[in-house]
Order: sequence, then structure tokens, then C-alpha cells
Amino acid sequence: MEDLDQLRDELLTAIAAADGLDALEAIRVAALGRKGRVTELMKGLGQLAADQRRAAGQGLNAVKTAVAVAIEARQSGLASAALDAALAADRIDITLPVRPQAQGRIHPISQTFDEIVAIFGEMGFSVAEGPDIEDDFHNFTALNIPPEHPARQMHDTFYLPENAAGDRMVLRTHTSPVQIRTMQSNPPPLRIIAPGRTYRCDSDMTHTPMFHQVEGLIIDKTTHMGHLKGCLIEFCRAYFEVPDVPVRFRPSYFPFTEPSAEVDIGCSRAGGELKIGTGGDWLEILGCGMVHPKVLLACGIDPNEYQGFAFGMGIERIAMLKYGIPDLRTFFDADMRWLRHYGFVPLEVPTLLRGLTP
Repeated sequence: MEDLDQLRDELLTAIAAADGLDALEAIRVAALGRKGRVTELMKGLGQLAADQRRAAGQGLNAVKTAVAVAIEARQSGLASAALDAALAADRIDITLPVRPQAQGRIHPISQTFDEIVAIFGEMGFSVAEGPDIEDDFHNFTALNIPPEHPARQMHDTFYLPENAAGDRMVLRTHTSPVQIRTMQSNPPPLRIIAPGRTYRCDSDMTHTPMFHQVEGLIIDKTTHMGHLKGCLIEFCRAYFEVPDVPVRFRPSYFPFTEPSAEVDIGCSRAGGELKIGTGGDWLEILGCGMVHPKVLLACGIDPNEYQGFAFGMGIERIAMLKYGIPDLRTFFDADMRWLRHYGFVPLEVPTLLRGLTP
């Protein structure tokens, strides 16, 4: 009979050297299969004498057990290595940004910004910007807002802690400080719009602590109230894309303009549906007026030589009216379903020649 120690060592060496599950299975079949080496030796035990058969049987059983245990251990190790390799190959880096959708959407605020810039750009306005954090002079004093004015109260304004000089900066409550900075740094004539974020302590369906405004300013020697009316009437008709939308001006009061007016557009609320255009109702959309002489003086401009007009409107408000968005707070919810519904196709830049809305 074959040397069992040598057979065992040979098989164990082959098992240890197996580089895959298929190779290990081939070794198992060659050793323990129906025609394997150990199996064939077991079949030959019947030809031996009783004493030899007992000793040989015990030895073969020991070899068979050792080979089976070694195959099982190697099989477990190879399976674990194969799993590790598969996991490494299929690994996903969760720190990477999410895979973008096939097509994104332009937020209605961004779309409205672009539409406003397109309209006033055709009228010769340029875009001016300024800081979100302002000092008292630019946000209040230069705009003829006295210390006792309600707009300065803590419940309306976000004040920052006092600095070393004892002054308190504020989150700007309107984009009018951009007008002040423009008049201080550029000689007239001026024709600008100032879109941007503004901040006030308010939150409900029509108010949020942070919102967007756009304000306009013209300063020269000849501009008068008639120019203001013509400019805003053309804007309303271009923005709402209703050529005959009625527009009316109502007397009002703002500390930084004199005379001042509120602007309303015609609408219909028949059947509970708001429709911009001819109808029996009116809807307020913005405020305007001729720049107050005190504002010109605060900016170093002679009011006896120059005059002009200014206007301002909430960007969310006119976007809600045009696109039928019922709740202002949804603009800032980061809800992808909402954005897919109200958003706009990218790369469709608004222009008055092609049309504002894609």
C-alpha cells in the first residue's frame, strides 16, 4: 500500500497551494472523489489480511479526515478573499457628490432676476451691487430715515452686536444702500438697478426673514415723474407679458422719495382665480417716487441741479404673481419636487426679442 504519510503531505501541500475555488475542487475530486486516490486505497482494504486491514483503515481514515479539514479551511479562506475582492471592485465612494439628474432646473428666483435684468437692460440700466451687512448711515440716515422711524425698531431689523466704536451694523433691510453707495462713488448721470438679498424680522406665507428685492435709480438733470411712469408701465407689460395690462399710480409716502407712489396692476379674481390683465380688481406690486432732495444732499449731489426717480419691488412677490406660486416659504424649502414643477429649463436666457419665459 502507498505510504500514507507521504500521500497526506502531498495532498495537504496541493491544497495549500490552490489559488482558487475551482483548483481546490479539482484537488478534492482527485483525492476524495469516486475515483480519487484515497477512495481507491479504501477500496483495496478488502484484499489485505485482517491485521493489516485494521491498521491501514485507521491510517486512511486519518488521511481522509486531514484532507477534508484542510479543504474546508482553504475553501473558507478562498471564499472570503473572493468576497473581499468583489466588494473592493464594487466599492462606492460615499464622499463623492450625488450623481446629477439628466437635466437640472433654474430656480424661479434666478429666472426672475434674469428677466428683470433683460427688461431694464434694454432700457439702458446697468446692474449695481453692495454688501449685505450695512452701517446705519447707508441703510437709514442717508435715506432720510430719522432715528425715531419704525423701520429702525428691533422687531423689524436684524442688528449685529456693537463694535469697538459703539456702532451697530445691520443686515440691510432693502437694497437702497446700493443706490447711496453708487451716488457717492459715481458722478451723475446714473441709471442702475440693484437686485439682491434683504433681511427683515418677519415670517409667514407672504414674508420670510431673507428675501430678494430689486431697486432702480435714475439721476440726471431732466428726468421727471412722467419718465418714471413710462418706465414702470413698460416694465409691467414686458414682465407679465400682457401688452395691455392696466397700471395705476396711487399717492403714498416713503422717506427717501417725494412725491411717492404705489403702483398697482389690473387683475381679475373671477372664480377665485387670479389673472393679470383687464379686470375689475387691482394688485399692488411696487413702490416708487422722485428721489428726495435730502437723499441727494447726503450723497454729495446738488438737488438744485440734479433730480431723478427710484423704485423698488420684491422679486419673490412678482414671481409668485406671474408663475402662480401660492406660498413664499416654498422658495427656500430646497424641495426638488417643487423645483422640478416650478423650475425652468437651463440655458434658456430671457430676452425681449425671443420672449422672457421659455
